Amino acid sequence: MKRVLITGANKGIGRATVAAALAARDAAVALPGSRSEARREEARQAILRDHPDFAERLEVLPIDVSDDASVAAAAARVAERFGREPVPLYGLVNNAGIGLSGESLARILAVNTHGPKRVVDAFESLLDPRGRIVNVSSASGPMYVAKCSPARQRAFTLPDVTWEDVEAVMAEALALAAGGDLATAGLGNNFYGFSKACLNAYTIALARRFPERTVNACTPGYIATDLTLGRAGGADPASLGM
Repeated sequence: MKRVLITGANKGIGRATVAAALAARDAAVALPGSRSEARREEARQAILRDHPDFAERLEVLPIDVSDDASVAAAAARVAERFGREPVPLYGLVNNAGIGLSGESLARILAVNTHGPKRVVDAFESLLDPRGRIVNVSSASGPMYVAKCSPARQRAFTLPDVTWEDVEAVMAEALALAAGGDLATAGLGNNFYGFSKACLNAYTIALARRFPERTVNACTPGYIATDLTLGRAGGADPASLGM
């Protein structure tokens, strides 16, 4: 039986992924993580209204992926609840993300790029050596890279890219953005796409670090969520079948 931690799971794609994980016959427990207690409980009740038989396999987990202490506390809570031997988790789904206009570049990177790394670092020792890590990304990442200079494109696509390489790219962009030079940073207003390009590069490094695990980044497509501001044409998250 398998336990899966899914971050950002109080609504939208995250909540749909929790329901899909619980519907899988070999999924014992899904741990939907969210920073808001009210939203965690709301999500739990919404899932159980449709699937009351999931009650014993659904546990909510307080976690703010942008905060070191919160992520460390969440990992400690999982270890205390389920033990460390055998390892309690089969999979991590790094779904938490932001990208609405008005958010700073630093804040978006803290959640969308540093967040998944923070979660992996904290939970890696609790994860099956042959388990899965899924980073929920976006087509906005490759679209951003396609418009970059050749030098920047290489930085994002090197097969031997490291987290330190990704950090260097982010530090440069943050410094240029702080100086108001978004053009040189190649950012425009596409902070979200930049953060997902960084996440994809980190995923390459992560897959090389854990060759025995299944590690990938994925895009769910254009989905009607708060992140897309409910624009027309987005698919219903419940239809994902993840």
